[in-house]
Amino acid sequence: MDVLKKTLNQISPIKNELKAKTQKRLDALTKPLGSLGMLEEITKDVLTITENEEYKIKKKVIFVLAGDHGVVKESVTGYPQEVTPQMVYNFVRGGAAINVLARHVDAKVVVVDMGVAADLNEASGKIINKKINYGTKNFAEDHAMSKDEAIRSIEAGIEVFEQEAKNGIDIVGCGDMGIGNTTTSSAIVAALTGAPVEQVTGRGTGIDDEMLAHKIDVIKKALAKHNPDITDPIDVLSKVGGFEIGGITGVVLAAAAHKIPILLDGFISSAGALVAYKLQPNVKDYFIASHLSVERGHQIILETFNKRPLLNLDLRLGEGTGAALAMPLVEASIKILNEMATFADAGVSERTS
Repeated sequence: MDVLKKTLNQISPIKNELKAKTQKRLDALTKPLGSLGMLEEITKDVLTITENEEYKIKKKVIFVLAGDHGVVKESVTGYPQEVTPQMVYNFVRGGAAINVLARHVDAKVVVVDMGVAADLNEASGKIINKKINYGTKNFAEDHAMSKDEAIRSIEAGIEVFEQEAKNGIDIVGCGDMGIGNTTTSSAIVAALTGAPVEQVTGRGTGIDDEMLAHKIDVIKKALAKHNPDITDPIDVLSKVGGFEIGGITGVVLAAAAHKIPILLDGFISSAGALVAYKLQPNVKDYFIASHLSVERGHQIILETFNKRPLLNLDLRLGEGTGAALAMPLVEASIKILNEMATFADAGVSERTS
């Protein structure tokens, strides 16, 4: 708990005066005022987050956290639990979508076992072992984890970030892997936002109408059974959460404490960010929404954060893929500020009225 408390205390409110200063710099560039739209908003957000007027993106890191979910016993997903460790090995071999996209944008992928329900071969050194347990319990029957495990999962995410930060991080994205984790995320989001379960529960891996109705029913009954304390995000995480979601919460909190921009990915990683926000509201000012997921609950999370997504590509894969795709946009926005000529430099006449 000491690690978590220390990190929460290090997250300070952003300095809004830096946004006005950056806007003044943007307005001096050779373009009509505001003509680069969201690129200008990104620039202001990033310089305000980092408090660094000379900020450049050199080291991009995407953390992919994996964990299993006992609720898959309730037939809420179309894939077997064995897919989780299989995909973790796919990540370390470089064959998953996130690997392709990370190579494309020159980002490092850090793979973390937060609670996969299998022993993974870590001999290659490519899997960080932060296993809290061999998957969560089935929250249709019992609490997903103990409160101690919930705190440990968050602190493990903090520790993973702190270790990687020693090598330098300029921008961070979070991805996920865990069969059943859209069910878990929907339960978390319903509890922490008060939105009806039907509004935050989607098809996940592509289930049919009958399975979707069953999935919604499982979540409703679990929330009624466990009655999570909506004022206590750790209680919510422990009763209906996942180890990888707790880990994402920790990564997000640690990145904010270091004043590093956080590119939210899709529904699952944003659910982890929602837990972080409920623990420390200042953290949302460090978020940039990479995209809008097809998962229906994602829009509700982004509205809670008051964030507009950069992309809308009908993605629903997770893994950090949306965050990877958005990284070049953030990089481009910074290059506009650093490399574009001002009216004075270029000898171009400014607007007269």
